[in-house]
Amino acid sequence: MVVNEKILKSIGDNIRKIRDSKNISQQELADHSNVAKSTIHRIENGKLNPSIVTIIKICDFLEINIEQIIK
Repeated sequence: MVVNEKILKSIGDNIRKIRDSKNISQQELADHSNVAKSTIHRIENGKLNPSIVTIIKICDFLEINIEQIIK
């Protein structure tokens, strides 16, 4: 796995863990982030490189700092 893939996988894993800990569905996160559910699914699986705007929307809805998902 190349470095970029590892980074995307790590970001996706962190989003999923935080989302799950808050009992938020992928659909709910998608709706509040103004993206498709499939986009959230692809982000969480490390298959999509989200824009910074999307990351900020996700963080805002999850009420977390961006550092919590990109650490």
